[in-house]
Amino acid sequence: MLLNLTDLSDEPLQSQISRQIRAKILAGELAAGEMLPSIRALARDVHVSVITVQRGYEHLERHGLIHSRRGKGFFVSEIQEGRKKDMAKQKFIENMRPLLAEAFAEGLTGDEIMAAFRAILRELKTGGNTDGRKGEKS
Repeated sequence: MLLNLTDLSDEPLQSQISRQIRAKILAGELAAGEMLPSIRALARDVHVSVITVQRGYEHLERHGLIHSRRGKGFFVSEIQEGRKKDMAKQKFIENMRPLLAEAFAEGLTGDEIMAAFRAILRELKTGGNTDGRKGEKS
């Protein structure tokens, strides 16, 4: 399983693991019933400790995205398509709330925030950059 982990991020490695696997499950890249790499194998592949992977898997299991079968390993749980969308939407809202609060605190209006949001959506739809630089793709 291809995961992109970095020590340079403020996000803990176990969170990077659970976030990336979560995204693969919700996007359908990992299908229901699909077996995940063993904790030891994934730890070896991404060069982290077994405990780090175990904590990432535990987080996914608590949220119902994966389940374990004793002696068999970890598997992607069956999640209804509508529930996948709800989970993605809830995570989006959780991530946006502090960003919006910060934008308001820095003096932006709702209209200015919506205009910036629409601009980012347009850039993403057309494959443009999202970091504010014109003419460059990131």
